[in-house]
Amino acid sequence: MGKELEKAALVKGHEVVLIITEENLQDFEKLSFVKPDVAIDFTTPATVIDHINKCFEAKIPLVVGTTGWYDKLSNVKQQCEAGGHSFIYASNFSIGVNILFEVNRMLAKMMNRQAEYDVSIEEIHHTQKLDSPSGTAITIAGDILDRLDRKQNWIGTESDYHKEHHTNSEDLVIKSARLDNVVGTHIITYQSAIDKLELKHEAASRAGFVQGALVAAEWIVGKKGFYTMQDLLGKES
Repeated sequence: MGKELEKAALVKGHEVVLIITEENLQDFEKLSFVKPDVAIDFTTPATVIDHINKCFEAKIPLVVGTTGWYDKLSNVKQQCEAGGHSFIYASNFSIGVNILFEVNRMLAKMMNRQAEYDVSIEEIHHTQKLDSPSGTAITIAGDILDRLDRKQNWIGTESDYHKEHHTNSEDLVIKSARLDNVVGTHIITYQSAIDKLELKHEAASRAGFVQGALVAAEWIVGKKGFYTMQDLLGKES
């Protein structure tokens, strides 16, 4: 993602003033001197909080596309707002996926009145993806749980709970698969005894994630506060 972001940023006429990888973490000390207009983080769940803190300390607006750390999200939001920082995150920066999020919320509202339909989520990613289920799938599940009264919590097919218990009707199951040469696919399925309805997004390349992250980076400059892609694209009606 970092290499793809660099190429796309240069094509759009932006200057990339600093690139930090695991080989040159000491270059975080340069942030206060280089003073980029914005930083973009696509790293790992284990390192992202430290990166957020370093950017906050340097007063650099930050775009975070790293997933798998959302149990700390409320703390980051509080820190951001208390310190007057600039921050935008998304479980997926693809414009198409964010349109899927919106349609998913609308459909879940409608399906709340159709009790004969059960719902499940499937996500497929490349074998290098560290978190499971994906952050995108968890976002989809959370939006469904907020709107579908008959579902109370989500469980992943790789979770200990799923292995030790049979799922019940209140469980929203997320099926995860890791395959070679797959960018990312998410499928939301509503099935009844008589028919099946599916919403599906399949990424053909990482270009959608890259372009969305760059749009977010351009948008956050000059703003203060904690934002998501819903703020960028427009709140749900």
